[in-house]
Amino acid sequence: MQSRHSLKDVAKEAAVSAATISRYLNGTLDLPDSTRQRIDAAVDKLNYHPNPHARRLSLGKSDSIALIVPDIANPFFAKLAAAIELAVARHQSMVMLHATFNNSERELAALERAAQNRVDGVIFITNRSPEARVAEMINGFSRAVILDEDVPGGIAPRVLCDNEMGGMLAGRHLGAAGHRHVAYFGGGSDLLSTKLRLDGLRHGLTEGGSAGVEPTLLEGDHSPASGRILAEKFLDRVTDETAIFAGSDELTVGILEVFSAHGISVPDDYSLISFDDARSLHLFAPAITAVRQPVERLGERAVEILFSDDWDQADFRQMTERTPVTLIERSSVTAPAKNKSKVDQTRTN
Repeated sequence: MQSRHSLKDVAKEAAVSAATISRYLNGTLDLPDSTRQRIDAAVDKLNYHPNPHARRLSLGKSDSIALIVPDIANPFFAKLAAAIELAVARHQSMVMLHATFNNSERELAALERAAQNRVDGVIFITNRSPEARVAEMINGFSRAVILDEDVPGGIAPRVLCDNEMGGMLAGRHLGAAGHRHVAYFGGGSDLLSTKLRLDGLRHGLTEGGSAGVEPTLLEGDHSPASGRILAEKFLDRVTDETAIFAGSDELTVGILEVFSAHGISVPDDYSLISFDDARSLHLFAPAITAVRQPVERLGERAVEILFSDDWDQADFRQMTERTPVTLIERSSVTAPAKNKSKVDQTRTN
C-alpha cells in the first residue's frame, strides 16, 4: 500500500528540513548517526516511499534511454530493438521506444519527447536522409549514438555495418559465378548505405572479371511494397542483367512476390543476393544467399558507447565504427541463365 505522506511530513516528524531529507535519501548528504536514525525512524513510521520520478529528476538522471527506430514491424529493426533492450537492462536502465515510420514530423517529435523526459541518452536510427533539423536536435543531447544509417550533420558517435564490404562480397560472389550485368535494388541514392553498397558491388564485380560494367540502380525504400514496384520496373526494362543484389530483406520479399506472380524463377532466370539476413532466408525456396549484418552486435555496441566513460574525450563524438559483415552462401546464385523465354514472355505481355 502506497504511503499518502509527503516529504514535508517526514521532515516534520524527523525535525529536519525537506531538503535535508531529499539529499539524504538520494545518497548525496552525509549526516550524523543521530540525525540518520531520526530520519530512518520517521520514514518507517510514516511508510514513506520517495516518488521515483522526482528522485531521478533530482539526481539529473532518468534511468532510461530513448530508442528511435523507423519501423518495429520490420524484422531487422525488431531484432535490433530487442538487442538494445537486453543490453540496456544490463545497465539497470530502461528503453523508451519510438517508431517513426520514416516520417519527418515523427522523428522530430520523438527527439523532442526524449529531451522533455531528460533521458540519459538517445540511440537514433533512420533509413532515410533526414533534414538538418534532425541532426541539430541530436546534437543537443549530451549523449546520442547514430546507428545503422548516417545522419549528415550529426555530431555523435556512429555505429554502422561495413556496407562497402557487403557490396564487395556480393559482387565477388556474383562475378565468380559468371555474372557481368547486375541490378542493385536499394534505398535512395542520397543514403550513405546505398552509395557504399553500390561502390562495393562495382569493386567486387571488377575483381570477378566485370571491369567497366556499371550495375543498374533501381531506387526505392526498404519495404516489400517498394520491392514489388522496383521488380515490375525491372522486368519492364531488363536488358542484359542476369542477377539482382537487393539492399534489404524487405526488398527481397517484394521482388520474390512479383517474380512468383510472373512465373519467374530464382536462380533459374535470375540469381539473387539479399542484404541483412534478418529474415529466415534459409527457409525460402530456394534458400536465399545473403550478406549478413551482425544485428545483435550493432545494438550491443551502440549501448556500450552510450554508457561509456569516454564522452569527455576530444574526438569521441566524431567516432565511426563499422562492424564486419559476412556472406552466407545458399541456393539463389548460379551461373547466368541462358534460357530467358519466360522473362521475354513477361516483358511482351
